Amino acid sequence: MATPDKHTTPGGYEPYYVPDQSKFPILASLGLSIMMIGLGNTLNDIKSQHGSTASAWVAFAGFFILGCVLFNWFATQIRENFQGLPSAQLKRSYVLGMYWFIFSEVMFFCAFFGALFYVRNFSVQWLAGVGEKGISHAQWQDFQGTWPVINNPDPKTFANPEQSMAWRGFGEALSYLPLWNTILLLSSSVTVHIAHVALKNKNRKQLTIWLGLTVLLGITFLVLQAREYTEAYKELGLTLHSGIYGSTFFLLTGFHGFHVTLGAFMLSVMWFRVLKGHFKPEDHFGFEAASWYWHFVDVVWVGLFCFVYLL
Repeated sequence: MATPDKHTTPGGYEPYYVPDQSKFPILASLGLSIMMIGLGNTLNDIKSQHGSTASAWVAFAGFFILGCVLFNWFATQIRENFQGLPSAQLKRSYVLGMYWFIFSEVMFFCAFFGALFYVRNFSVQWLAGVGEKGISHAQWQDFQGTWPVINNPDPKTFANPEQSMAWRGFGEALSYLPLWNTILLLSSSVTVHIAHVALKNKNRKQLTIWLGLTVLLGITFLVLQAREYTEAYKELGLTLHSGIYGSTFFLLTGFHGFHVTLGAFMLSVMWFRVLKGHFKPEDHFGFEAASWYWHFVDVVWVGLFCFVYLL
């Protein structure tokens, strides 16, 4: 473990702690790569109907490696903070680093929202013969420039297009999975904010309860999204093979679900730290960073609910 340099310059600058070289970044990249290779092969197996589970186990192995690396990475950062190694300047760099990380995530989703906008408002219309770039029947006879693209050459591509994805659920009034998931995520933003206020007010009991409730809401969201995917495949016939609508739907909601999983993992770590008595009203950036990320995930879902499900 490196120690901070006690030497100060004649100008009186504070010492800046430089951590030792770490293997965590390369190990995290390795775990993430294995996970993505496993997921890609799993999708190929589903497409070819091989029914092999080997690829799924590879994906789980990669996810397990990534989880272990993140756990130990967090533990190292926590130990360094308790030893008083990070200076005020380094802590400011943590804040700026989180700002840039969230900004990169905003750009990540902007690219996919931009692709959805381009497809819906330009490509589909051009293929239907609309506008100067329009080429009538470029794909097949009687193509219609409507969204979702349900007029496919093979009717089996999208079995039940007349049923909107926005209002699928358990069959009862107001039992709509995407709507319930929206309510869950918006509620979780409120609960994590209450937990943050409780931390600042030194109310450990409220902090534990409300943060735990936030994690529970996030897990419930993921369970309902898995249920939604099951219904999409089995009842609506909406799959990755369902043309551009299926591709954009699963791309946007799938990546968001991955971010919810990561956010729930981060908040779970914060909750266990709270149980161990960590965090002070004046020193809790780890908790703050996780809450910022969670609010970002919630805002992205509101955009998804509006542009993917409703419009």
